[in-house]
Amino acid sequence: MKKMSQLGILAAMFACTNFWLSVSLAQEKDEKGGDKKTEQPADTGEKPKEEISVTEHAIKIGGQTIPYKATAQTILLKDEKGAPIALVYSTAYTRSDVKDPSTRPISFLYNGGPGSSSLWLHMGSFAPRRVVTVNAGITPPAPYKLLDNPECLLDRSDLVFIDPVGTGFSVAVGKSQNKDFWGVDSDVKSLAQFIKIYITRNNRWNSPKFLIGESYGTFRNAALANYLQGNENVYLNGIVMISSVIDLGTISFYPGQDLAYVLYLPSYAATAWYHKVLKDRPENLTAFLDEVRAFAKGEYAAALMKGDAVSAVEKAAVAKKLSRYTGLSEDYLVKAKLRVRLFQFMQELQRDRGLTTGRLDARFEGPTYNLIGEAADYDPQETAISGAFVGAFNGYLREELKFGQDKNYQVAANFDGHHWDWKHDGDFGYFPGSPSVVLDLAGAMIANPKLKVEVENGYYDLATPFMETEYSMEHLGIPDELRKNLKLKYYEAGHMMYVRDEDLAKLKANVAAFIDSATKP
Repeated sequence: MKKMSQLGILAAMFACTNFWLSVSLAQEKDEKGGDKKTEQPADTGEKPKEEISVTEHAIKIGGQTIPYKATAQTILLKDEKGAPIALVYSTAYTRSDVKDPSTRPISFLYNGGPGSSSLWLHMGSFAPRRVVTVNAGITPPAPYKLLDNPECLLDRSDLVFIDPVGTGFSVAVGKSQNKDFWGVDSDVKSLAQFIKIYITRNNRWNSPKFLIGESYGTFRNAALANYLQGNENVYLNGIVMISSVIDLGTISFYPGQDLAYVLYLPSYAATAWYHKVLKDRPENLTAFLDEVRAFAKGEYAAALMKGDAVSAVEKAAVAKKLSRYTGLSEDYLVKAKLRVRLFQFMQELQRDRGLTTGRLDARFEGPTYNLIGEAADYDPQETAISGAFVGAFNGYLREELKFGQDKNYQVAANFDGHHWDWKHDGDFGYFPGSPSVVLDLAGAMIANPKLKVEVENGYYDLATPFMETEYSMEHLGIPDELRKNLKLKYYEAGHMMYVRDEDLAKLKANVAAFIDSATKP
């Protein structure tokens, strides 16, 4: 799922919506980048105060004018003894012409990282206002354009965009520190408490409830859904997974492990197809990807499974097919032992053109500084749009939402040497494994057989490749009758598919229909 790795790169989810994972899964800075310092108030002994700003607006969606209230606020979280531990910031959009909002759908949205604020989904997807960026290109510096968003989701659901502790205006208070919330379980518990407080204060216990997460936000979705239902009796109607990963081992190029190479191959092929580097480029992308999937699962996986024992003849034959699918030379593929890691692919694909290929959205490209380098030094998608998203959102906060005039909005958490705690209740086995919430998602669906899940996949997403999502969703181990509650959708864009106008419209239509179906008796 918008956001520094072993290469020292700032990754942009979601996300939306946007992040880096190292081979060792050591903590990396959020994929969207961000400010360098985190503002955290000293413990003065005074009770931290919540803040709120409410403004009235209207937007036209699908021919109807919808009045709505925008509520920018911080909510105080407390520990089991009643001591304050954090102020969590959110921006809520609620339709104001509804007589009984208690039964109206409500959606809670966030990006990933881990360590990202929600501004990527906020400024790009379903909120009433949206920043304008150049499709698959570099958005020029300010002034940026902020327009009403015709694909806003307010016609179907109220929306609450949440910034986890250490991001946005959310900060630990009292005797707590931001790092206390930087872990799989501590993050889930804090968001669960926020959601419970929110639905209690606003009389939304009876509302159909949805979680919409991007990137690591989808990892959070699974764990949070299971926790809310199992610990708080807050049962959900649906979960939307935008650019999903629920088992981080599937996207990690571990030495001696080959699964990631298999699951990445169709995304490499889609990228090569898009940039027209294939010698015999097929016309139909969908049919082409079906062919690549079959090769990846079959002949390619079989060759990789043989490891160093694979014969030179078989290696050459597989390299030839890989070259046809990826645009990389047979010589390069043989030297790579048929295994090309992500940042190597980003560097090599368009090396002859002097270009680096994007990661979060492989449609993006940018100039390569070190043309003889092995791996990419940056993500051209992140640098192309981050200025616009961050600049527009900071202006929007102060000028339209009337909140945070003297505060620093933390785009991404400043971990400052601290690592995300990947330990998770429910992990099993004697040896540490890849962080996974597969059991959480399965458990949430089994406990709530009416829970619906929709997964949104970008063909050009090289952060959370679509075949990885397919693999994870096919390995939940849930009963056949529950699989009908799980749907996958596809887009001709990347990790933040909503930055392509056509796919934003498609995403809105898909999610709107999903909410409609999940709220039926």
